[in-house]
Amino acid sequence: MPVSEQTYREVALEDFEGRWELHCGKLVQKPTMSYEHGHLISRLFLLLGRQLDEQEYAVRSNHARSRTSGSYYIPDVFVLPMDLVRPHRGERGLEFYDDAMPLVVEFWSPSTGGYDVNVKVEEYKRRDAEIWLIQPYDRTLTAWRRQPDGGYVESLHTGGTIQPIALPGVTIDLDTFFD
Repeated sequence: MPVSEQTYREVALEDFEGRWELHCGKLVQKPTMSYEHGHLISRLFLLLGRQLDEQEYAVRSNHARSRTSGSYYIPDVFVLPMDLVRPHRGERGLEFYDDAMPLVVEFWSPSTGGYDVNVKVEEYKRRDAEIWLIQPYDRTLTAWRRQPDGGYVESLHTGGTIQPIALPGVTIDLDTFFD
């Protein structure tokens, strides 16, 4: 039996450490991470935070949700405009956003790789400007960048630098990122 959004929100708030997602009415628990997975998530979170104006953007990691089509996903890392955050300051409910994000990042892991690629990335492609899938063990980054026609261009990065299209002035050096 499908779980309602209201029930999902209650479960997610009550069992915050469970890191629950909702996919098409089904509760999905986000599993714990490996050392490398967690280490690189923290590194990217810090790199983005250092390069972004905190009055303009916020960076979230394994906390807030992206809501699309009644499903709720917890991206490993995402950047959102502060204009979306400010109206909700002081609220006690579950933090989630319906709006398009400039950058959403998932890190591949053995336990969630198929789900992240086949479900979450496809859902993010419904609206977000840029989606990255980082393979910690292969040391690669796959980027999907939204085009004016709504489609995406996919590119594979194995080194060098990458600049998110919707975040001017942000540069991630993959050679040092993976070291």
